Amino acid sequence: MKFYADLHVHSKYSRATSKNCDLENLSYWARKKGITVIGTGDFTHPAWFAELQEKLIPAEPGLFRLKPEIESQVFQKLASSCHDITRFMLCVEVSTIYRKGDKTRKIHHLIYVPTFEQAAKINHRLEKIGNICSDGRPILGLDSRDLLEIVLSAGEDCYLVPAHIWTPWFAVLGSKSGFDSIAECYRDLADHVFAVETGLSSDPEMNWRISSLDRYRLMSNSDAHSPAKLGREANAFDTDLSYFSIKQALQTGQGFQGTVEFFPEEGKYHLDGHRKCKVRLTPEESQRYHGLCPHCQKPLTLGVMYRVNELSDRKQILHQTPNHADFQSLIPLPEVMSEVLSVGPASKRVQQNYENIIQKLGSELSILTQQPIEDIQRVSSSLLGEAVARMRRGQVIREAGFDGEYGRIKLFSQQELSQTSSNLKQKKDKDDQMNLF
Repeated sequence: MKFYADLHVHSKYSRATSKNCDLENLSYWARKKGITVIGTGDFTHPAWFAELQEKLIPAEPGLFRLKPEIESQVFQKLASSCHDITRFMLCVEVSTIYRKGDKTRKIHHLIYVPTFEQAAKINHRLEKIGNICSDGRPILGLDSRDLLEIVLSAGEDCYLVPAHIWTPWFAVLGSKSGFDSIAECYRDLADHVFAVETGLSSDPEMNWRISSLDRYRLMSNSDAHSPAKLGREANAFDTDLSYFSIKQALQTGQGFQGTVEFFPEEGKYHLDGHRKCKVRLTPEESQRYHGLCPHCQKPLTLGVMYRVNELSDRKQILHQTPNHADFQSLIPLPEVMSEVLSVGPASKRVQQNYENIIQKLGSELSILTQQPIEDIQRVSSSLLGEAVARMRRGQVIREAGFDGEYGRIKLFSQQELSQTSSNLKQKKDKDDQMNLF
């Protein structure tokens, strides 16, 4: 069975998340996006853990579904084109902060388990170490290696994936508080790590430049803090629908079809910079300024591209090898529509157009990756069809993110959009004149 999985999501109990990050809304948006398996996120939080147990029931091995009466309420709000199945997989992101060597390490990790009993074991161990009640993504004074040991001791099918590995401030390879390798972080237990999450600011090609990462499956997830952000990155599988098949695919590569990605320049930490001074620099420019902001002389936030260059032992990006899965870079459909319509992605006009095309053609991921351009043009506009065609070809204009500021990926120059707008106005004026007679 071919399906998409988004395995890094947060609940309403995590900091800086939407209040509607509940199971019903996650299920609703997963179907609109085309996501079959969603990570629950936050299972260490007592209130969320209780809600998971109350509203979910076992489905396929190691996966869960909403109770039928709750699921039927979700279906009632959806177009029939989005009535595909959705399953939940128990997971949590944990932040560990500790001193190692000459550095304070701040590392984020994703933990996956197939049963509530195993999740409860992990929760019981972690609550003795720190506060797991105040945030859905708990912050613990715990060595990464010791966290991995706790996960493994909960059961042989439990596993850990280093989260968004390049993020400067909170990641295993981050420039501010990370290590220079996965093995250095997890030490004697490093062989139990078989996958890493690349994060929004990098794509697989960037990671292929570091030979030590060849042994890991490269995952991509949304890290969604609101349900509408689901699926902005995701993993493609062709396996049986079960927790254990997903784990095996990540371990062996068999059945792992690759990822859908942000264009990495859209990520918040792709290039270097200093947001307060509105300074954005390439790694080469940062080196010329010795890592200091040319305006205020304070240290720059060195981004993912800088860190990849620093750790790279392959000076050129390699072509895909047998161990490297395919990937496709996408722009979320509301952002594409926002550019085409020249209004904000959260505007009513974009929302209306989004709902219309989803109702007629199906999920967002199917529209972005599979639906014929002719069908998109037929139910929407020739301009949207051209936008999706350009995105699929990678024909985009990139304005890279830096120091916590999202980048922008555009599909048309301002001149093209202005000309299109002028042509449409001329056509409308001509039609209006014809209607006078």
